[in-house]
Parts: sequence; C-alpha cells; structure tokens
Amino acid sequence: MFKSIRMRFTIIYFMLVFVAMIFAGVFIVRAYEAYNLDIVSTRLDDISKIMQSELTKIETDDLSSVKVLLKETIDRHADIGLREEIYIVDQSTQEILATSTENTGRPVSEVLNTELVVEGLIGKTVERNFELSNEVRTKDKVYPIFYRNDQIGLMYLRYDLNDIYGTLERTRMIIIQSLMLSLILAIVIGFFLSKSITDPINEITQRAGKLAEGDFNQTVEVYSDDEIGTLSQTFNFLTGELKKYVSEISSEKSKLEAIINYMEDGLIAINAEGQIIHCNPKAGALLTLDGDFDEDIIGDLLSIYSSGKLTNGIGSKNITYNRRILKVNFAPFLDESSNKMGVVFVLQDITESEKLENMRREFVANVSHELKTPLTSIKSYTETLLEGGVDDPEMQNTFLGVVNSEADRMSRLVRDLLELSNFDSDTVQLKLNKVDINQLLDQCILKLKATADQKGHVFIKRYHDYQVNANLDGDKIEQLLLNIMSNAIKYSDAKSEIVVDLREGHTETFFDIVITDNGIGIPETDLNRIFERFYRVDKARSRELGGTGLGLSIAKEIVESHGGLIHIDSEYGFGTKVTISLPFDRKNV
Repeated sequence: MFKSIRMRFTIIYFMLVFVAMIFAGVFIVRAYEAYNLDIVSTRLDDISKIMQSELTKIETDDLSSVKVLLKETIDRHADIGLREEIYIVDQSTQEILATSTENTGRPVSEVLNTELVVEGLIGKTVERNFELSNEVRTKDKVYPIFYRNDQIGLMYLRYDLNDIYGTLERTRMIIIQSLMLSLILAIVIGFFLSKSITDPINEITQRAGKLAEGDFNQTVEVYSDDEIGTLSQTFNFLTGELKKYVSEISSEKSKLEAIINYMEDGLIAINAEGQIIHCNPKAGALLTLDGDFDEDIIGDLLSIYSSGKLTNGIGSKNITYNRRILKVNFAPFLDESSNKMGVVFVLQDITESEKLENMRREFVANVSHELKTPLTSIKSYTETLLEGGVDDPEMQNTFLGVVNSEADRMSRLVRDLLELSNFDSDTVQLKLNKVDINQLLDQCILKLKATADQKGHVFIKRYHDYQVNANLDGDKIEQLLLNIMSNAIKYSDAKSEIVVDLREGHTETFFDIVITDNGIGIPETDLNRIFERFYRVDKARSRELGGTGLGLSIAKEIVESHGGLIHIDSEYGFGTKVTISLPFDRKNV
C-alpha cells in the first residue's frame, strides 16, 4: 500500500493536517484554560480589594472580637460572586472567624489548604489550583490582612472551577470533533489532490511500460502548464524522437541483417563468455557436420583466434574443416569503453579456389612436361643430325621420323589446348545443322576400323532399328565420338568387342549414345577426376599410347556446349561404358 505515491502523498498530507490540528487544538485549549484562570484570578483580586476596603473600616487589631461584624460584611458582599467562597482566618489562633459558607468555627485543616494558609500567614499573596475530588476543582488564593502594618489575619478566597473545566471539556470535544471532520476532509482533499498529481504520472508510467514493450505510438494528455504538464510534454517529445530513432535503427538493422544473412561468407560472433550470439545461414551451413551444428567449433574458433591474432587482435588463418578449406578472418568487437566484448569470425569457403589453384599449378606442370618431352627428343635428334653423327640414310630417316612424330604430338597438344581455351572463353561458335546420327556413327566406326583391325577389335552396332536426326554441330559431335571410340580401342585388350548403342534418352527431347568396351576399366577412386585436364589413370601407358590427357575434357566441353550430359560407368578390369545424352534440337535446350 505504501508503495503507491498516491497513498504516501495522502498519508503525508493527512499527517501534516493531523499534527497541525493537534498542536492547534492543544494550544487553543491551553490558551482558553489560561485565559479563564486569569479571569478568575483577576476576579478574586477584585473581591479581595473590595473586602480589604471594608475591613479597613473596622478599627481593631483583634479580629476575633468583631466576628459578627466580619460575618455581616461577608454576607453583605456575598452577592459579589456566586461561586467564590470567602474565609477570614485569625492570625494568632488560625481559626476561621467568618466565612460565606457554613464552615464557621471549624479547624482550618479540615476546610482549607494548610500549605496555602501557612504561606498567607507569613504575609504572602499566593494562589493555587486544587482538585479536591474527581468532580471538584478550585482556584484558591490567600491575601494577608494588615492593621497598622501588622498582620492580624488572612483572607482565603476559593473559586469553583468546575464550570470552567466543563466548558473546557466541551471545547475540547468540539475541537476533537472539528479535528476528526477536518481529518476526514483532509483525507478526501488529499486523495483528490494526490489523484490530480499521480494520475498524469500513472498515465505516463503506463505509457512508458508500453513504450518499453516496443509500442512507440504512445502520447499522454497535457492537463496543465505546471511541472506535470512539462513532464507530459517532455514524454511526448521523447516518444516521438525515440520512435524516429528506433525506426532508423530498425531500418539499419534490417539492412544489416539482410546483408549478413545473404552474404556469401559465413559470419559468426562469440561473446566474452564463449557463447554464440550471432550465426548467419552461410556460417551454419559451413559449420554443420552431418546435418547437425558442431558445438565444438566454438573452442576451435577461439583457439584459432588465440593462435593467429596480431597485436591489434585482427588476424586471418586457413583451416580445413569438414572436407572444406576455410579462410577464417577475425577481429574483436568492443563496447563504448573499448573493452573487448567478443570476437567476430568471417568464414570464406575457398575450397573451389584452392582446387582451381591446384589445378592451375598441375595444368602448368603438365603442359610444361608434355611440351618438354617432345622438345627434348626433337632437340637431341636434331643435334645428332647437325653434328653429322648419323651417316646411315636409313638411320637419318628414322631420326627425322621421330622428330616429325614428336612435332605432330606437340601440334595435337597445342590444338587441344587452344580448343579448351576457346571453350573456357565461350568463343566457340557451334555450326548447327541437321545431322543423321546413325550415319555419323557409321562414319566414325569406318574411320577407326583400320586401327581396330590392328588389335583385332570388333564394333557391334545396336542402332539400326532407331533412326535419329538431330540439330547439332556435326563436326564437333564427330570429334567427340572419335575421341571416345579411340579410347575404347586404346585401352581394350586385343580382340575385344566395342558396342555402339543408340537409344532413347531420359526424356523425349534427348537421345543417348552408349559406347561400351570390355577393356582395362577405370578404378572407382579415379572416376570423379576422369574429366580433369591432363589427368591420366595410368600415366605411363597413356603417354606410350600417345594420349595428351585432354581428350575427355574436350569431350565434356563439346557435350555441355550442346546442352547434353556425359557419364562414365566403369569397373576396373571389366570395362567401361560411356553414356552421351544429347538433345534432338540444340535451340530448344
């Protein structure tokens, strides 16, 4: 309850009014009591003066001798005060000589206050208030009586204060009732006063709560021009500015998230406690192991950061992870006090670029080797001929034949490289025309028949019942078929069968040419690299048979330039099957 500012304000206001009323009530009662007691005291003094003037007319120093006269005097003036009691006490006998009451002749100690009487007998004028019983209160005052400067007695006056204290009690009750009514009014006024102050504050608080929840369309009513009104205006201004800034931040955040989520590089942020606070989809894909996110990567990344960071905390390192080569760039991120809050890692998948770089190096090495071998042979035989070391014409012809053969080999290599270069640069222009595929296959088999007959190979044709006419580049397709058939002849044992099949493709717009041999085959480990340039399964045998290692690469480029597919199935020691899928019409691909 006391947590409410309205209740606290009301209670404080109530306490202030309550304390003020209590002090005011106490002050009024006491002032009223003092005022009435002063009036009584003055009244007693007036009675004393009147009585003293009467007593001076009695010329005697023995008051006991004039008791009757004293009694008459008192009775004569009894109407001066209705509530006053008058006592004349003798100085020597301390006897009540005369009184306005019926206590004449009684001992002083039974009627009057002896202490006050004693003080009066020694010449003092003294007054005191007494409470004779629960219902009787009096003000007693003594006055010495002198005759020719000698004290001959005292006058004891007593005033009944019950009416005064009754009035005081009624006044006190009136004050208490007024106090209670005032307090009730104070509570009501305090409540509404606090309500007028706290309602705008509560409204601002509620609006601020909704503002904290993300609802920035919050304004409050300005009820006045005072501090509360200024607070309301400030809140409305703050809301407007905050809404504008949050909108700008949200827009920038959305842009940044879009950039991060769709960037080609992976991004992952790790805080100082070693927890991932951001990971974009690319990073998730790079760091996924068998479909599950590898949580151990956090320790690996922090280890990479510790081992590779420079003095400014920025660094880069290449790692191999999950069969990928990743380039990890990292840098710390700081708070406003330049304290390190964590590390951001940017992951680049450089597997393909590294693979291409390796292929480039291997390509350069292979080209250098393929050119060096025939050049060495040509140079050595040429130098021998120039030096005249060969006088035998037959030997000269043999040497020149070797030089010519090696020159042809170099020419084929350069031609194949130029053709691959044209495919890479997309400068190959296909000369499309209607080609009879059945006839083209027959031509290729005829051109290779002599080579096949040397090894006793037999071509088996299985396409006579399936006629195909396609819109293709006939020369390129012929080059492709001759290449595949030549490989079948080269890498098959003597007297083998080479099957050439023409059949329907995987869709009605494609047809398949399948060339099957039962030669040495290709190991499974080499199948995924068979179309790489200069790649040979058996390098020694390939060079012995005059291969450059570019034939299958060129074949793949020709097939793909026509929008087709080439696929090789092979089992080592049992033969190879090459499937070429081509469209009927290149323009529809």
